[in-house]
Amino acid sequence: MSQTRRLEVSIDDQTLKVFEGSHCVRQYPVSTAVKGMGFEPGSYRTPTGRFRIAEMIGGDMPQGTIFKNRLPVGFWQEDSSNDGDLILSRILRLDGLEPENANTFDRLIYIHGTNHTDKLGQPASHGCIRLGNAEIVELFEMVSEGDELVVIPAEKRRGKLLFIDCDSTLSTIEGIDELARAKGDAIFSEVVNLTHAAMNGDVPIDEIFSRRMEMIRPDRAVCDRIANLYIETVVPGAADMIHEMKAAGWLPIILSGGFAPLIEPLARLLGIDHVEAVPLYLSADGSYQGYGNDYPTTRNLGKNEVIRLWKKALLPERVAMIGDGVSDLETKLDVDVFIGFGGVVARSKVKSGCDHWFTDMCERSMLRDVIEGK
Repeated sequence: MSQTRRLEVSIDDQTLKVFEGSHCVRQYPVSTAVKGMGFEPGSYRTPTGRFRIAEMIGGDMPQGTIFKNRLPVGFWQEDSSNDGDLILSRILRLDGLEPENANTFDRLIYIHGTNHTDKLGQPASHGCIRLGNAEIVELFEMVSEGDELVVIPAEKRRGKLLFIDCDSTLSTIEGIDELARAKGDAIFSEVVNLTHAAMNGDVPIDEIFSRRMEMIRPDRAVCDRIANLYIETVVPGAADMIHEMKAAGWLPIILSGGFAPLIEPLARLLGIDHVEAVPLYLSADGSYQGYGNDYPTTRNLGKNEVIRLWKKALLPERVAMIGDGVSDLETKLDVDVFIGFGGVVARSKVKSGCDHWFTDMCERSMLRDVIEGK
């Protein structure tokens, strides 16, 4: 460990600097997390603050070595078609030195080489700090275990966030109701009534969420069928709307009280990379095991919690939300503009409380102006 050497990562500048005393001896472009700053396990966000290099892995391996679970498993070449998030060449495993980032070691946050060198200089990782492969090899030779690193939090506002509900907004179905349909008419009718009561704001979401799931207990076959149904029932104009908003610099995020594994195929179809929805757990034989009952969107004002985390992580210039239900309307407290969508189900509380109301995603000229604040 050197008493004079330290590393400094700037999230704003996407750089890693090596200092000897007060003199910067190296500077490299990096990629920190595309989802911004954060400390929560499973958040895929880059922690900030003071750290130390806790482990140095791969020093005797050739540049381009692929690591899984910190063990060498193969070799990557630049013309490879593998576009996954590979950990390459060397690993510097970090340990947090402050209460807020003390879980960094367990979160497996590394400095490592990457196969996505074309994205260096911009946020692109899943939480780690990515370097070019020649650069991580050079850095590895310069540092020692125990050397300190500072990750400087972002201060610049960056980008625009567009949160969009899924059920009855991007798709014409309510996924939970379709899961219930497989259990017969009686359960389907009861679940539909509970869903409408929650979406209309008549009963709290958390009061009915577990009741519905205990009645349904879906297996893999049913889940796969509903995932396909989401795609088959995409709202007309939704794909074009997402494409246009991305072209205008917006980052679309599905924010839903539905189930993530069922929604993710639709998200991929629409070109949406981020889905904030309820985890669903199935056993190896496909039977129901449970769901993420502590996930924010299983309760009222839970969508607000998710939005606040994204705002803290990315410091966006503007935030918008589109949705059809009362849980979507609740987010009006935490966004710059809330747009109510009534093209599938028109809910009176949402229509009267929204900043703007629309019913047809194929008519988007006014919608774009409202979202942009024009």
